[in-house]
Amino acid sequence: MEPVPEHRQLKLSDAAAGGGEDRLSALPDDLLIHILLKLRDAPVAARASVLARRWRRVWALLPELHFPFGTDPDGIRAALAAHDAPALRHLFVDAIEGEAAPESAAAWLPIAAGRLSGVLHLHLQNWLNMYGVSAAASPLKLPCFQNATEMILDLGLTGLTLPPSGVFTRLTDLWLRDIQLHGSCSLSDVVSSRRSPSLQHLSLCRVSGLDNFTIHSESLVKLELRDLSLQQLNVVALVLQTLLVCNCFTNIQSQPVANISAPQLVTLDWRSFYDPSSILLDEMPHLQQLTTNPLFAYGPDVISTENRHCSMLLQHFDHISRLYLSLIYPRMSIECDNGFLIEDMTKFPNITSLALLVMACGHSFGASLFHVRA
Repeated sequence: MEPVPEHRQLKLSDAAAGGGEDRLSALPDDLLIHILLKLRDAPVAARASVLARRWRRVWALLPELHFPFGTDPDGIRAALAAHDAPALRHLFVDAIEGEAAPESAAAWLPIAAGRLSGVLHLHLQNWLNMYGVSAAASPLKLPCFQNATEMILDLGLTGLTLPPSGVFTRLTDLWLRDIQLHGSCSLSDVVSSRRSPSLQHLSLCRVSGLDNFTIHSESLVKLELRDLSLQQLNVVALVLQTLLVCNCFTNIQSQPVANISAPQLVTLDWRSFYDPSSILLDEMPHLQQLTTNPLFAYGPDVISTENRHCSMLLQHFDHISRLYLSLIYPRMSIECDNGFLIEDMTKFPNITSLALLVMACGHSFGASLFHVRA
């Protein structure tokens, strides 16, 4: 909803001040709150108090506060301090900050931690980090949000220090994106059942400072790991059903190590380094769907090694209900003087359903038939 034009604000407020009929003030509180929520802009909702006498404190009763890009951090702190609703179920802050991002957020985060009983969505963009310039600012200190149910932290490579104590009692969903971890408290400790007993969905994307990651959870149902630089991964999740590990072992020369224990796993998306000598997958009797690294039809030895990772992963399973496989035909400049690599794939598991994505990369295919021998 667009902000109310200034001339309309003056007309309505003048009418109310002049003793005319104030129909806005006659509206019930629930309806006023509903109208202000549609703005999805806490500062605009506060300024709308000029429309009528009864609107002056209605914004403080909003169960959701949205602070769009450009909101003054001092204004966020003041709004949270004045907020008077029984519960704050959604707090959204979108800001592009510089080196002062951690300090500005530190002014209001502790207040939010004591008020929030729902979703925290914090989005910061640090232009210096985005353009590869290292900022010298101290990391953002995250307090413990005991009553938050979902936290989405997208910090634009800003540093983050996790709370060394406290329990995220009601947290079910945690999303961390573009974050540099600092401090002595490990993420492994925060997401464990001891400190996050209700956690069901954990998603990590481009989180640095996480060479070793271990999670022991009795509640986790879905785990997504993307674009990490792990050297060691340990997962013990008794009710985990979905696991995604994509591009998480960048230094394969030092033989990454992983141990996955997820007896209830149904869906496995493993698009990372795999070698059965160091990547240990416990029995997964309920596994129904598998996605692997893509296979290259042609390529040099380094690509052949990538194909072997996929082949070894497929050989780990005797039966897969649904297999999602990508077949890549590189451009001629890559395939020249290299052999046909698909012939190295000599064994597949027993597959009920195969979804095959062929990436032509500039090649043209006529009518084709892929022969899959049972």
